[in-house]
Amino acid sequence: MTDLARAVWPELPGRPLLAVPLGSVEQHGPHLPLATDTVVAEAVVRAARLDAVVAPAVPYGASGEHEGFPGTVSVGTDALTTMLVEYGRSACRWAGRLLVVNGHGGNLDALRSAVPLLRAEGRDAAWFPCGVPGGDAHAGRTETSLLAHLEPGSVRTDRSVAGVTTPVGDLLPRLRAEGVRAVSPTGVLGDPAGASAEEGARLLAGLAARLSAAVARWDVAEDGRLR
Repeated sequence: MTDLARAVWPELPGRPLLAVPLGSVEQHGPHLPLATDTVVAEAVVRAARLDAVVAPAVPYGASGEHEGFPGTVSVGTDALTTMLVEYGRSACRWAGRLLVVNGHGGNLDALRSAVPLLRAEGRDAAWFPCGVPGGDAHAGRTETSLLAHLEPGSVRTDRSVAGVTTPVGDLLPRLRAEGVRAVSPTGVLGDPAGASAEEGARLLAGLAARLSAAVARWDVAEDGRLR
């Protein structure tokens, strides 16, 4: 694994896989840092130990639903789509494959637009989601466990509170129309109770194993997602 930001150009392998962590700067309740999604995406890439060049994480995404909370910075879907397309066009001049590893659900619309376009233009691009099967939606036990493992000093355990635990599918219409703050005043969609660093380590290992297996198969769906 080669770190792009610290490499010099003669050290780069020919036509490598370029892995790009994509996250967000957005509220994660009163107890998790604004960079949570970016931290997780980057950690999954590195834990997967891919034969790849790892790019600096892209820390800004489409987080408009969280803009009711201070600290959130969203570039929106249109801008993110354009950035991903131009990123891919540039990087694929020297990279053989481009893989965006996504840590934030709000980025999906941009990925589902940008990556198929890059593929239609002849570039071997794909994206992979850092979703945990059965995990809660936002700043609950899943993300709190992951951050407790990855950056324990950044978790304000004494401030953690339960949020709205209604399935996110049932909440989507209100989330899209009114934003997260109207649904959950704390910004939490889930319950961080029971989170632990040990659970976070297991979750990270599972995500990394799924990413590694998906890269080995390189089976790309119509929406650009790596199966």
